[in-house]
Amino acid sequence: MPLQNIAKLARAIDAVNGTVGRYVAWLAVVMVLVQFTVVVLRYVFGIGSLFMQESIVYMHSLLFLLGAGYTLLHNGHVRVDIFYRTAKPPSQAKVDLFGSLFLLIPVCATIWWTSFPYVWNSWAHFEGSKETSGIPLVFLLKTAILIFCALMIAQAISMIIHSILVLTGHEAPSDEEIERV
Repeated sequence: MPLQNIAKLARAIDAVNGTVGRYVAWLAVVMVLVQFTVVVLRYVFGIGSLFMQESIVYMHSLLFLLGAGYTLLHNGHVRVDIFYRTAKPPSQAKVDLFGSLFLLIPVCATIWWTSFPYVWNSWAHFEGSKETSGIPLVFLLKTAILIFCALMIAQAISMIIHSILVLTGHEAPSDEEIERV
């Protein structure tokens, strides 16, 4: 596969995670509004809504699970580094390449492998809330675990491609990498 096609693949993955992240980010705003509404209904009007309370858990889960690839795309994940921040772009590319290949992809693959039966079982029973007036879509919420793995592995592949392109001189480091140096 020519380098241009590989670079296009990386940009396509980046675009998918960028789009997903921008849309999922709105869940934070909706979550705050729903939480405010729950508090007002409960303490001002004496009305409780289990459905609304569970929706906050759903939104919180989706925000973090589906937004993780976007966060990785923009180097927003927590790094415990001694030298990465001050390293030159080729050194950063090596760390990203190694980390993606030997840490990120294996961890995400393990999460996928171990959670797949859990999600499958939930779908087999169309699992819903244990509460009568709760959200009957637990099986869809659990599916977000697998989507998380897919988005993270895809972003890891994009990082690997970008790292190889930087190391071979076919791509300039991103603006974020230059700012850190």
